[in-house]
Amino acid sequence: MANEDNFLDFATVRDMLIDANERRGQLTYEQKAALQHAEWAASNARNGHVTRGEHFEQLRARLVAEVDVFAKHPGLAAKVAELIPTHPEDIEAVLRSKRVKSDDRTNGDTDAILDIVRQVYSFEQ
Repeated sequence: MANEDNFLDFATVRDMLIDANERRGQLTYEQKAALQHAEWAASNARNGHVTRGEHFEQLRARLVAEVDVFAKHPGLAAKVAELIPTHPEDIEAVLRSKRVKSDDRTNGDTDAILDIVRQVYSFEQ
């Protein structure tokens, strides 16, 4: 059996918890707290952009396919896709958080990542 990681964004988690609430009629305390956080995190209150599951998955897949460092670290691609970075410093913070070596990256990686984010979310900086 292949060991594949499944990455979910806040919008998908929110939708899953809303669906569970509708089916069951109630959520546990922990689920309510998770729903409240997911609603905030998927809204424009967190980073100025409403997130959607389709955009997250499209961005994550493109990052893994087009940026070499994310082929080696797909979890970081999911983190970047969830953050929707608009500045090089945002990307560097994520890469440094996992101590990705500078030899794993090229000089154009940051610009490529920002270009892909702009294309998926269709916004200008």
